[in-house]
Amino acid sequence: MACDWTPLRAALARYRADGLDLPFWWRDDDAVAATPALDRLAALGARTGMPIHLAIIPAHAQDTLVQAIDPDRLVPVVHGWAHHDHSAGDDKKNEFMTQRPDAARDAARAMERMRHLFGVQLRPMFVPPWNRVSADVIRGLPAQGYTALSTFGPRKAPDAAPGLAQINTHIDPIWWKGTRDLVEPDQLITQTCAHLDARRAGVEDHTEPFGILTHHLVHTDAIWNFTAAFVQEMQDGGATPWTTETTT
Repeated sequence: MACDWTPLRAALARYRADGLDLPFWWRDDDAVAATPALDRLAALGARTGMPIHLAIIPAHAQDTLVQAIDPDRLVPVVHGWAHHDHSAGDDKKNEFMTQRPDAARDAARAMERMRHLFGVQLRPMFVPPWNRVSADVIRGLPAQGYTALSTFGPRKAPDAAPGLAQINTHIDPIWWKGTRDLVEPDQLITQTCAHLDARRAGVEDHTEPFGILTHHLVHTDAIWNFTAAFVQEMQDGGATPWTTETTT
């Protein structure tokens, strides 16, 4: 892929020069079954040496997915309950932001089903669909067995609630509001450099693992190719793979 990686390489060099560690993680959303796209994702993770946190929709997860999970490559985490939009009025799409009486119950049964499917392989991270979740739901997650919450954008604090770490993603290569193909690569590189420089300046939390967010079921070849190159460039520049802790 014809990308100018020079700005990213320079930003990573500045980061190393400041003596900062750069934990780097990968989250991929919306898995429900074993598919050729999932095989391609797992192969890419193996080739780049990156474990991929697979955000699985509990209500729709199939046995084929359970059988396809290699915990050294694909790390199962909880992606809401059914990925059903409960927005109302002018709300943006969400499953756990709009107030509703059964939201907490859905988060609890999502954990229950995922534990049943994946056992000790499950990582107790809650990934709300569309990256939106209410404060009420967040407060209840630790009592349901969750130890981490993941949305999108730099975190404001290390913990979303007592006992609940906030571990977000920061770069998404898909142009969701446009072609649904690859965002202009120069724009993605510029965004990443801005995050790295903000971390160096103390504007963003440099201890938060830096995350790339993908959606393997809708990738074009351009998205696959950029993702592979980006993950490799980050690691070549000093980023080190990060994973969540296992459940107990």
